[in-house]
Amino acid sequence: MGKYALVTGSSSGIGFEIAKILASKGFNIVLTARREERLIENSKLIISNFNVKCDYVSCDLSDKNSPNKIYDFCKKNNYDIEILVNNAGYAIPSSFIKTSMEDEEKFLRVLGISVIALSKLFLPSMVKNKKGKIMIISSVAAFAPPTSFLSLYGPVKMFMNRFSDSINSNYSRKGITSTAVCPGFTYTEFHTTNGVQKQMDSMPGFMKKSATRVAKEAISDTFKGKSLSIPTKTYKVFVLILKVTPKFLFPLVFKMLSKNK
Repeated sequence: MGKYALVTGSSSGIGFEIAKILASKGFNIVLTARREERLIENSKLIISNFNVKCDYVSCDLSDKNSPNKIYDFCKKNNYDIEILVNNAGYAIPSSFIKTSMEDEEKFLRVLGISVIALSKLFLPSMVKNKKGKIMIISSVAAFAPPTSFLSLYGPVKMFMNRFSDSINSNYSRKGITSTAVCPGFTYTEFHTTNGVQKQMDSMPGFMKKSATRVAKEAISDTFKGKSLSIPTKTYKVFVLILKVTPKFLFPLVFKMLSKNK
């Protein structure tokens, strides 16, 4: 049957890079995202380049039925998932008072509730097999104060870090590890697609990292069983600074960074 990894949000960016690296390690891959045409292209590429099985299921994780759809797809095809990568995500660039509650609920479902649902669905078989790894793509925003835009993004990522800790506390003794991966600004389609390219452009070059580099460090830390992964030395230092900087200085720090393009 072979080893299987499931990667959400794998149509591009960090998710697709993670899928390719796992395939290079001999894992069969299950891709899932909204854009079916991309999933078809990506699955063909993985099959031809890495000589593993690769299947896909197209769905939108803002739909509450999608986690079950993904799980049922895997069960029907006997894909015993050993690695679950919760990567799907997006941003709402509008200020909090300008977004509808419906939009906020969809956002919370994709970045939070779907992660919990998929983990709940796939954990039992991991426990039964006495092995399994869960990767949750979080963000350095989890350590920073909320900004005037993306009001819920940082708070949700902080919650996901704590959820990952909870999995480790409850299931590490059963052979399961969960890794919260907290990348910083990364070259992907994320910023353009979500209307925050201006913020990305305002950051100095040394703070922008490649999706491939982020994916490599994320997988390395996940296989080591680390509870927290902060890819690149730049962001390890950045998070350390965030932890020791008094909150009242945050606006000044971010203002200085945005000017040093």
